[in-house]
Amino acid sequence: MSRKHSFILTLSNNATEKQGINYLIEKQTGFFKIDKDMKKELLDKVNIPYNYLQSFDMVYIPKLKGIKFEQKNIETHLDEIIFVELKTTKKYLPDNPKGFFFGATENEFNFGKLLGNRFRFCFVCLNEKSPSYAMLTIEQLEKIIRNKRIQFQINL
Repeated sequence: MSRKHSFILTLSNNATEKQGINYLIEKQTGFFKIDKDMKKELLDKVNIPYNYLQSFDMVYIPKLKGIKFEQKNIETHLDEIIFVELKTTKKYLPDNPKGFFFGATENEFNFGKLLGNRFRFCFVCLNEKSPSYAMLTIEQLEKIIRNKRIQFQINL
């Protein structure tokens, strides 16, 4: 794959992820996009190193509906926070996440195992015929994985 094609694909995937974030924030309740400083503070509070900063995109706080989640509220809601790694597609998936194809890093799986029930992969389908989302723990996800392979990402 050429670098140009790879770059264009990355831009497209980033745009789709942003649409997924907006879908969750606008259509659902309890999802919050957080910045890098807030991610660091959350990791500090749960005693997890910063090498997991890229292992989650959002947080989900089921009880917070219609309220803005801010850094000053972390301590108040710490026990309710679920760390969310977003996977997004525009593919038609009437039974989301069945049929979802995605990439995940070893760090994301390790982070999920460290957090247990406080971590979810969130599968967002943005297809106009089947808009939906499904959240799964690592344990739930591993039960339904049909095929998993290792791919090496190498820079020279």
